[in-house]
Amino acid sequence: MALLTPLLSGFIAAFIGIIPPGLINMTAAKINLKEGKKNALWFVIGAVLVIFFQVFVAVLFAQVIDNRPDVVTLLREVGFVIFAFLTIYFLFLAKEPKTKKKSKIKKSSKKSRFFLGMLLSGLNFFPIPYYVVVSVTLASYHLFVFENNIIFTFVLGSVLGSFAALYSYVAFFGRIEKKTDYLMRNMNTIIGSITGLIAVVTLFNILNYYFG
Repeated sequence: MALLTPLLSGFIAAFIGIIPPGLINMTAAKINLKEGKKNALWFVIGAVLVIFFQVFVAVLFAQVIDNRPDVVTLLREVGFVIFAFLTIYFLFLAKEPKTKKKSKIKKSSKKSRFFLGMLLSGLNFFPIPYYVVVSVTLASYHLFVFENNIIFTFVLGSVLGSFAALYSYVAFFGRIEKKTDYLMRNMNTIIGSITGLIAVVTLFNILNYYFG
């Protein structure tokens, strides 16, 4: 398998996972606006360092799961229930998020921003199940194999994609701030639509497994 495929797969998966407005990328943008690009980049580097280990652990866990078709099927069923619940919650139950007023951020050292990036990234457990699902799905379509060089290339692509997504917030947030506010106001609908689509696709795969 060409190394370009896992590299691009990791990059795209990471970029898609991080580009929606969230705690880490919005914090990076705010640090850039208040303290400058250098501190923001140290924050991003700290966050990406943790993401490297999260992706690596996720892929190793996915390797174990991939050898158990029954576990893969069970995860699909559990995933369908979770995504269906999230769809109902975000579309019908969740309150509309309010845009926060601008607050002052005290000037901090590069070292403290580096560790803040590590801390916030470490508290975010989403990447592990996300990359488990991504790698198992790619493997099912023969776009990924659990070999050392392929795993390393996929992890490298994920790190580069994460850095690119976070850096885009640092570099371009001032230009897209108004659009970001719009996204934040409509975030429940956006997330609900995405989880709904994933739930439908997952349900189709489950039905295809049992009745196909």
